[in-house]
Amino acid sequence: MLRRTPRFFAATLAVAALALGACAEKTTDTPAAGGSSAAAAYPVTVGKLTLDKRPEKIVSLSASATEMLFAIGAGPQVTAVDDNSNYPPDAPKTDLSGFSPNAEAIAGKSPDLVVLSDDRNKIVEQLTTLKIPVYLTPAATTLDDSYRQITELGTLTGHAGEAADVTKRMKDDIAKLVAGLPQRAEKLTYYHELGPELYTATSKTFIGSLYAMAGLENIADPADADGKNGGYPQLSQEVIVKADPDFVFLADTKCCQQSAETVKARAGWAGITAVKNNQVVALDDDVASRWGPRVVDLLRAIIDAVAKVPA
Repeated sequence: MLRRTPRFFAATLAVAALALGACAEKTTDTPAAGGSSAAAAYPVTVGKLTLDKRPEKIVSLSASATEMLFAIGAGPQVTAVDDNSNYPPDAPKTDLSGFSPNAEAIAGKSPDLVVLSDDRNKIVEQLTTLKIPVYLTPAATTLDDSYRQITELGTLTGHAGEAADVTKRMKDDIAKLVAGLPQRAEKLTYYHELGPELYTATSKTFIGSLYAMAGLENIADPADADGKNGGYPQLSQEVIVKADPDFVFLADTKCCQQSAETVKARAGWAGITAVKNNQVVALDDDVASRWGPRVVDLLRAIIDAVAKVPA
């Protein structure tokens, strides 16, 4: 992958409320067994969108939505996905772009439903003019946003029962993970790295909310106290070194080949508590930038790292 730049982050972060977990046990990746798509009755309505019949040619231009669709058993109805939708591996990946959507190219796939995470280039208006149904799944800011989107996709695709199973499993798994956290007199601190340019995420973001569930304190919060950076400030090396976080979580291992070794080699970083105590945690970039069912895997990776530190 190409190294991500600040400009890339500015465009990407607005679409993908960052952040979430390393390759862990995939308990939320397979379609749920419950529920019956055959029992779905149409027409169905979600918000302002009404579908008269079950969509059989779905185009997903959101990596998170793609994961949701396959998790609820709607994978066979997905005929094309964008160039960033790389999970599950058998998703029908194309050169369609979610960041620069092209109405003509999308229409060329003859979709009966298009799923987007952002209305770039006024794509919703363009597709609506072409009489192509569109469902927006904006970047989640809370877990409830994820649950709602999974539920609504289940309704639209005829997999309401499966979607209910997926969200229940997510909630149950997360509850178990949080219940197992050790009690601490003082919170451990962390820095979540989006890229080597030192962009990060505060507690007000989706990824930040997961770290909060793990009982961690974010060193980046003072850098965007007024929210002008949308929860994604760029820190300096000096600020990070001075904050001396207990953990460094890397969400730039694939894109930018960052690791515990590269972090240690940075000027002044060798003395950071996270480095000295071998608490630099490599996350899976993809899982850490999406808000689908695999958020459970991210939270598990975070909590597993925290649990290793004696209370």
